[in-house]
Amino acid sequence: MLQYALQHQKAIDTITQHRELGLRSFEMSDNKWCIVEQLQDVLKILKDAMLFFSRATPNLATVIPVMDLIDQTLATHTLNNKLLPSIHAAAGLAKKTLNRYYQFTDSSDVYRITMILHPRHKLSYFERANWGEDWIETALSLVRDKYSHSYSTSNNTEGETDEMVNLFENKSSSMVSHLFYSSTLTDPLL
Repeated sequence: MLQYALQHQKAIDTITQHRELGLRSFEMSDNKWCIVEQLQDVLKILKDAMLFFSRATPNLATVIPVMDLIDQTLATHTLNNKLLPSIHAAAGLAKKTLNRYYQFTDSSDVYRITMILHPRHKLSYFERANWGEDWIETALSLVRDKYSHSYSTSNNTEGETDEMVNLFENKSSSMVSHLFYSSTLTDPLL
């Protein structure tokens, strides 16, 4: 909607300036148009995420990297000195809201297991996302423990368990499809 308004700014200004139409209360100042333009740039990441997820059913292996990307983008906007203070505040509130829900993934065993077992992510996802070594080791231990408890049989040897763990540690490819676009890029969060 913001993009449409910006594309038709001249027509909107012309219509709202006519007194006989009774739309003067909707007339926008140059400052308000600047806010609309900057807000559109900040919200673009959310629009891209919505379009991305509308193409297929989301799963943890796709949702978590998108949440990381949204968080990183909002953080960048909160530090951008070229943006108006109102946009800084809006980006900060959006980041705070996102993180209120995102923090629950830290306590989820399923989240960690999913990311480690996913062929594209594995442990390198956490390394590229700058998670601490302790956190990465905890996630790996969780997968090892879950495997040993639920899937390991008494016939397995120690070597077989080590071989299984080595699969988690294999690095995923650094050349991946960008989250929202079809071109091949190197993205540090994927």
